[in-house]
Amino acid sequence: MAMIDWQRIWNNDDSIRRFSPTRAILYLLSLLYRLIVYLRNRLYDQQMLKSVKLSCPVISVGNITVGGTGKTPCVIGLAGMIQQHGFRPVVISRGYGGKNPQPVNVVSDGKTILLNAETAGDEPLLIARSLPAIPVITGAKRSLTGQAAIDRFGANVLICDDAFQHRKIFRDIDIVLLDGEKPLGNGHLLPRGELRESPEGLHRAGCIVLTRVDETQPVNPDIAEITRSSGIPVFLAVHRFKEMITPDQSALPPVELRGRKVCAFCGIARPDSFQKLLNEAEAQILSFIPFPDHYSYSRYDLEYLQNNFLSLQADYLVTTEKDAMR
Repeated sequence: MAMIDWQRIWNNDDSIRRFSPTRAILYLLSLLYRLIVYLRNRLYDQQMLKSVKLSCPVISVGNITVGGTGKTPCVIGLAGMIQQHGFRPVVISRGYGGKNPQPVNVVSDGKTILLNAETAGDEPLLIARSLPAIPVITGAKRSLTGQAAIDRFGANVLICDDAFQHRKIFRDIDIVLLDGEKPLGNGHLLPRGELRESPEGLHRAGCIVLTRVDETQPVNPDIAEITRSSGIPVFLAVHRFKEMITPDQSALPPVELRGRKVCAFCGIARPDSFQKLLNEAEAQILSFIPFPDHYSYSRYDLEYLQNNFLSLQADYLVTTEKDAMR
């Protein structure tokens, strides 16, 4: 449950006001991290560090905080739209949570899914299953996986999942997703906070997408100032509960949960967002068990969840689509 401990450190404002040796150490480490990130970005800005430019357009989908902002659904939707316009997109990903045994790992060749979640990672596998006609490749070196996508699959558009900070590969546009409720986390950089880099890095973005918002919610003042000074367009994305998929692959509408007794669990970066969707569906949540992001469930975990479900006599045991990949 390490992720829950980090969230407590990042979000417990009352403790921040009191002296805490742990938070003091993390704050000092975050200053060092800030300096390293700043120097690295300056070297790229001054072209002292070179980005590898590939022979086709590259679109990056990323964020400036750790954790979930909705990148995976954005990648899926974007790749699908690009394909509908007659292009040959390939999705390349780092493959977090997967073993990635080779420099280039083909999760899907656009015809067949070749790797499981343990090897590929849950997010690349979800992308591959959602886009059965689009190749998905993982690997630590995006320039290498990108070139493989061009050579093996004739890609004429590359979509880089979670690559805003991966400046080694040149991109034609950066789409940056921010959580509409907490776009900058607690305002601190890692490890004191959730920021991967300073908000000034948003000036590199081609556009910003605020997720988990509605059209009446005002834009965060810090984000508004950055977009005003740079002219970066901002879009709003609303999360909707689409459907439930049963073990036999039947689809049920969200209304099926209304008033039903539910046991829920998930291993995602923002478990509260999943819980919020269940509340909006008017489910009666008997238990909600969060696990760390990209958690690999053991047989013991699954037995515990099943016994909990049976003992509470719930109607449904529910989880996220990403967790179902594992």
